[in-house]
Amino acid sequence: MGDPFIRHIALLGYEKRFVPSQHYVYMFLVKWQDLSEKVVYRRFTEIYEFHKILKEMFPIEAGDINPDNRIIPHLPAPRWFDGQRTAQSRQGTLAEYCSALMGLPTKISRCPHLLDFFKVRPDDLKLPTDSEAKKPETYLIPKDGKPNTADITGPIILQTYCAIADYQKSSGSEMALAAGDVVEVVEKNESGWWFCQMKVKRGWVPASYLEPLDSPDEAEDPEPNYAGEPYVTIKAYTAVEEDEVSLGEGETIEVIHKLLDGWWVIRKEDVTGYFPSMYLQKSGQDLAEAKLQIKSRGAPPRRSSIRNAQSIHQRSRKRLSQDTYRRNSVRFLQQRRRQARPGPQGAVAPLQEQPQAERPKPQPAVPPRPSADLILHRCSESTKRKLASAV
Repeated sequence: MGDPFIRHIALLGYEKRFVPSQHYVYMFLVKWQDLSEKVVYRRFTEIYEFHKILKEMFPIEAGDINPDNRIIPHLPAPRWFDGQRTAQSRQGTLAEYCSALMGLPTKISRCPHLLDFFKVRPDDLKLPTDSEAKKPETYLIPKDGKPNTADITGPIILQTYCAIADYQKSSGSEMALAAGDVVEVVEKNESGWWFCQMKVKRGWVPASYLEPLDSPDEAEDPEPNYAGEPYVTIKAYTAVEEDEVSLGEGETIEVIHKLLDGWWVIRKEDVTGYFPSMYLQKSGQDLAEAKLQIKSRGAPPRRSSIRNAQSIHQRSRKRLSQDTYRRNSVRFLQQRRRQARPGPQGAVAPLQEQPQAERPKPQPAVPPRPSADLILHRCSESTKRKLASAV
């Protein structure tokens, strides 16, 4: 049947998503050599990184040696959703870019880098759940190519954050910061690296160096999930601070709290602690892409390691302590074990088991009661002031 290759790539439109934070993905219809058609979703930051690597792989065709020899299409630097017109013009640019890619020599258009980028990923198959407060908003390209006025929603407002300390970039894809700089966050990656823009500069910044300009008491991080999600470590890490966990490569753990700064709380048996999310991959997924990301950028620094941090807020949000995580985790595990203890119906009872009448009935699992620290952490500033005045 021959090696797989792509016959055609068509841009369908883009989606506005709200989980884990507001971001945009572009929808592509990819037609393969066997005439199968797959829909894939890619962020513009991913497309731009793909483009840069492609140029590095083919420097002659990219015009790095002689500009007259360039055949790889140009992809302008991102302007990052300045408004609806920008989003629409970017769609036209991407459509032309994909068409030009398919017209390149086969050593480029059928290279593993291009094929792997447009392969279907597990995230491409996920559907929005009913628990999501806001469903993704889809904007399709009209068949006649003319913009649909019903799709125009006005300028897109990006979240604004302030740098709490100076940050010196360590690679060309990052952006240096000075304390007090105000940036707009374009993408909040789970790794803890956020893509930001500031005037004419743009690049990746550690989330730990940023804090929101307004609503500092409003929790951005999701709630802990003590049921845990299975992950595998793809790189060994040795704990630097007491509340971190040391693990070797290939160990299976459970993630119980996904924090936006890229340092997740994980559970290994009854032990909990912080671990860099960049060194984790969900069980059953391909590890090659995740390991490639580690090579390009390391784990972001933790907030506790930043010297001379200057918060613009009098009161910053307090995080849960590891004692609280362990206590709630142990309670959940105990309840889960009690629930699973009764045997299936019809099983032979042990000799020393209690009589049937005295056997305790299995109880439904009840989530652990939140501690006073957690309640105070989640309540609004107004409630905190009332509590303070009452005392």
